Amino acid sequence: MPADRCRVLFVAEGATLAHVARPLVLAKELNSGGFEILFARPPGFRWLTGDSGLVELDLDCQDTATFVRRLDRGLPLYDFATLDRYVQADLALIDQVKPDVVVGDFRLSLSVSSRLRKVPYVTICDAYWSPECPLTSELPVMALTPYVPISMASAVFRAVAPLAFRAHAVPMERLRKRYGLPGFGHDLRCCYTDADWRLFANFPELFPEVRRSATADFIGPVAWSPPDRQDLEFPEGDGPLIYVTMGSSGDPTVLATLIPALEAMGGRTMVASAGKSLSPSLVSQRTRIYDFLPGDQMCRQAQLVICNGGSPTTNQALRHGVPVLGIARNMDQFLNMGAITRFGAGLTMRSDRLDSQRLKENIIALRDDVSFMRRANQLGRSAWSGDILSSVIKMLC
Repeated sequence: MPADRCRVLFVAEGATLAHVARPLVLAKELNSGGFEILFARPPGFRWLTGDSGLVELDLDCQDTATFVRRLDRGLPLYDFATLDRYVQADLALIDQVKPDVVVGDFRLSLSVSSRLRKVPYVTICDAYWSPECPLTSELPVMALTPYVPISMASAVFRAVAPLAFRAHAVPMERLRKRYGLPGFGHDLRCCYTDADWRLFANFPELFPEVRRSATADFIGPVAWSPPDRQDLEFPEGDGPLIYVTMGSSGDPTVLATLIPALEAMGGRTMVASAGKSLSPSLVSQRTRIYDFLPGDQMCRQAQLVICNGGSPTTNQALRHGVPVLGIARNMDQFLNMGAITRFGAGLTMRSDRLDSQRLKENIIALRDDVSFMRRANQLGRSAWSGDILSSVIKMLC
C-alpha cells in the first residue's frame, strides 16, 4: 500500500500530559510525510492539540485525578472494569476509522483491542519498563512513607515488591483471558509495553541492556515544548538560570522548600507550575512563576533543570546538554532517574525527604562538577528520529 494511503490512528491516553504530548510530536512529524493521520485524545486535552492540523477524535479515558490517586495509594493504575471499558471504546474507534496501523502511548487496552481487530499495533513506551530491564526501583512515595524511617520502609518494599508487581498485572491478565489472549505470566513490564512494535522514547545510552530487535527500537528522546516566547520576564541579576517544573504528575508542595533554597544560593529561577496553584509569596526578584513555559527555550538558557524526574522534562534537558536534579515521587520517575544517575548526568532526591541542606549540596554538585555537564552533553549529541517511526509504519502498511 503506498505511504500516502496509509491511515494511522494515534491513541493518546490521558493519564498525564506526557502521554498526549509525546504522540502529538510524533503524529505531527508523520503528518508531513504523506500519511493519513487521525489523533484520538481525551476531550480535556483539546487545548494542547487544537491547532495541530490533525484530524482529532475524542477518547474515553480515566480522569487524571483518579490516575494520580491510584498511583499515590500504590494501586494498579487501571482496574479491570476500566480496561474492559477501554477495549470497547478502542474497538468502536477502530471500527469507525478503519486504520492500517494503530500507534498508542500507555493505552494498555490496545494490547487486546488491536489484536482482536488484527490491526498492527505500535507502542511508544519507556525503556525502563522493557522486559530486558530488571524490575527494581527505590521505594516510591506513598501515603505512609513520609512518616516512617526510609530504611525500614525500603526493606519492607523490597520484600513485598515482587508480589505487588504481580498484583498490578492482575487487571491486564484478567482482560486478556476474557478475550481469549494468552497471559504475560503476571509480568508488569509486558503489560506496559506489549505491542507488535515497541519504540522507546529514551536515550539508548541510558539503557544498554535493552537491545534493538526486529520488533523493538529506540526513537530517542521525544519531548514536547510550547513555542518560544518573547514576552517572558526573566529574574533580575546575573546568577545562573535554573529552570524548575514539577510537571502534571509532580508534587508542587516541594517548591515551598526548593525555591527559598535557590534564592539563598543566589540563583535566578524560572518556574512552570503546570497550571497548579502556588503561593504568591514564592514570586520575588529572583523567581518568576508561569503556568507553562517553553521548555526548549528554558533548557537552552538554563545551567540546571530541576523537575519531578519523569522522562519528558529530563529528555528535554539532556537533549540540550543540561544536567538534571530529579525530585522523584512515583516509580516511573525513580526508574528514569536511576538510569540518568548511573550515567552521571543527574542526581535524584525523594520528594518526601526534601532536606534543605542536602538540596543545596546536590545543586552545588550539579552546578560546579563539570563531569555532570560532560555526561549531559554526551547525551545531548543524540537525537530522536521520526524516520524510525515512519519506516516502521511503512513496513506495517
